[in-house]
Amino acid sequence: MTRIALIHALAHSVEPINAEMARSWPEATCMNLLDDSLSADLAREGRGLDAAMHRRFEALAAYAESTGAQGILFTCSAFGPCIEAVAARRPHMPVLKPNEAMIADVARVGGPVGLIASFGPTLESMPPEFPPGVQLHMALADGAMQALDRGDGADHDARVVAMARRLQAQGCHVIALAQFSMARAAGAVASATGLPVFTTPGSAVGLLRRRLAG
Repeated sequence: MTRIALIHALAHSVEPINAEMARSWPEATCMNLLDDSLSADLAREGRGLDAAMHRRFEALAAYAESTGAQGILFTCSAFGPCIEAVAARRPHMPVLKPNEAMIADVARVGGPVGLIASFGPTLESMPPEFPPGVQLHMALADGAMQALDRGDGADHDARVVAMARRLQAQGCHVIALAQFSMARAAGAVASATGLPVFTTPGSAVGLLRRRLAG
């Protein structure tokens, strides 16, 4: 049985990726590790991805591997360099950043890309992950994460849709939703804009499965 570790920095990321795993890879066994202080500390302390943050990510990965996990998927999109360091120490197993699969999918589609995030630091850490030449337009769905925090999914989705319409008006041909927690709004965005919409859970599970099979 394939065992996959899912490591989260936001509680809202747990359900979307587990739902995608159940839908498209039901034979895999998932374990979930959540440290919701990671995102809170990053946003509050202003120290960036310092050595202490790198140590925290390495500790989480080491624990996941010690349980027998054959692959690790991080669902926290603002911590790319920390995840890259974890992956570099584990050439024997797939360790995926949350965005890399979606970025590859979006780049293959081509055209101007509209990237929407609900967590501000993501719009600083994620753009350098896109290949050179990708025309990127970004928008923060301000208040969307807070809407989820208070259980108002409809308001969350409406804020994401509003940003998608703004990006469409700027000429974007495809919409990418940066946070795992935003996958719930994909259908609403597609209906409102008529554009292709990519989510991190859908792309990530496919890539992780292919790497383990290969």
